[in-house]
Amino acid sequence: MELSRALAAGWSRRGANAVLLPVAGLFAALVAVRRAFYRRGWFKAERLPVPVIVVGNITAGGSGKTPVAIYLARELSRLGRRPGIVSRGYGGSGKDPRPVSCDSDPRDVGDEPVLLARRGGCPVFVGHDRVAAARALLAGNPRCDVVISDDGLQHLRLAREMEIVVVDSRGFGNGWPLPAGPLRECPHRIATADAVVLNGDSAALPTDIAGPPVFRMSLAGALLRNVRNPARSCAPENLRGLSLHAVAGIGEPERFFRSIEQFGLRAATHAFPDHHPFGASDLVFDDADALLMTEKDAVKCGDFAPENAWYLPVEAKLAPDLAEWVAAQLNR
Repeated sequence: MELSRALAAGWSRRGANAVLLPVAGLFAALVAVRRAFYRRGWFKAERLPVPVIVVGNITAGGSGKTPVAIYLARELSRLGRRPGIVSRGYGGSGKDPRPVSCDSDPRDVGDEPVLLARRGGCPVFVGHDRVAAARALLAGNPRCDVVISDDGLQHLRLAREMEIVVVDSRGFGNGWPLPAGPLRECPHRIATADAVVLNGDSAALPTDIAGPPVFRMSLAGALLRNVRNPARSCAPENLRGLSLHAVAGIGEPERFFRSIEQFGLRAATHAFPDHHPFGASDLVFDDADALLMTEKDAVKCGDFAPENAWYLPVEAKLAPDLAEWVAAQLNR
């Protein structure tokens, strides 16, 4: 874990990570060859009986894929579709396909799938093999008429009708492939996607990348919820002037910390790696009047969080309306 954090810390600039460029070059070559094999049909992609929408990114770490998947699931349901969601279940110990409920153990199925089950309003299945997970989803939910894959842009064995790539304010970092940089694929891979979502006002695409329609996403939250008892709510202004600590184990912790500042709150911030397996000791701060965290982190902390721990639920807003656009493409 410490090695991965050290590597990620250098992904925003070109420096000491240059020693990893030979490995990065090999990684990029293997990615290109693998994609070519699928494109030529030498590797077989498996098609499901319903359309598949992949929400992914080309960089390592979270960029806002899960909020987009939740948004699509809820909005497509509103528009008359019956979606289901599949996820790899990163951070969970299980590998075989299985359903996820609101009460599933994040240590088994992963933190994001539990959040998807709580917020998506549709069936959720996880499995390291997304094809098998999707088939299990459809077998258990025969009325499902569209599958949303949370992540999986590089999981080429699952054939897809639509690819949506999410880019956040970090962009493409130093522009190098893994492990010297954050890139899973070449930035121009975006040109082959069906749509691009820019997460945050500062997110932008290079001027030489053109093609798919672009949608802008903002994440908005108004009320805090208690981690131990989500039925309890708290207006952020009620915490002003208190001694606050904020923890975040997401791809871009600074995004969460900035949202706290926008409420006029000042907090000591503590960034953890994405999908960090929080324990009680991570949440102990002797001078804390209240503790703040993301909703994704809260799903892992409900059993041991202090009584004064709060999380911020957020809703994705997209302009233009991505769900209407997706529904129109599916109806064709």
